[in-house]
Amino acid sequence: MTVSGKENIRTDETYVIVSNHQSLVDILVVFTLFRHFKWVSKAELFNIPLIGWNMYLNGYVRLERGRNYSVKKMYQACERHLQQGSSIYLFPEGTRSESGRLRDFKEGAFALAKRQQVPILPIVISGSRTALPKNSLNFHGEADIQVTVLPPIDPESFVGTPANELAMQVRLIIENKLNPDAT
Repeated sequence: MTVSGKENIRTDETYVIVSNHQSLVDILVVFTLFRHFKWVSKAELFNIPLIGWNMYLNGYVRLERGRNYSVKKMYQACERHLQQGSSIYLFPEGTRSESGRLRDFKEGAFALAKRQQVPILPIVISGSRTALPKNSLNFHGEADIQVTVLPPIDPESFVGTPANELAMQVRLIIENKLNPDAT
């Protein structure tokens, strides 16, 4: 595993962190950044013994997908964490990609960054899908995993940009780094 771009993380800054999502391994590899943040995670993971308990005790943010009341609670919890100085980490695709191709980004992370006026920190994860593909719990041998921290996007640069457009712009930035040949 290689990590590059760690110099783009300012230790005195709070971020809305976003990245692509290819595998359950993504969660483990991102911890190698040694940066404090709170995950937003689907509610089902909180029910897994030991892992879910750890998530609950660490104050990670629970989200019941498709439930409006849960989305509202998620935003409130994220805003509270950001105001207390904890960055928030979201996978704006909403789920892991089976094919490795980047899915559309949901706008929630970007609406949050706009409302709280905090920078967005884009991260690109590549190679993790081959280590542990979606719908599999079997590790598939060695994998070359790269984590690339891209430069933060300052809130002043997206003040007038609607959240859905911002989501598309950041998706394109990540896609181009994930696949440099993308046009």
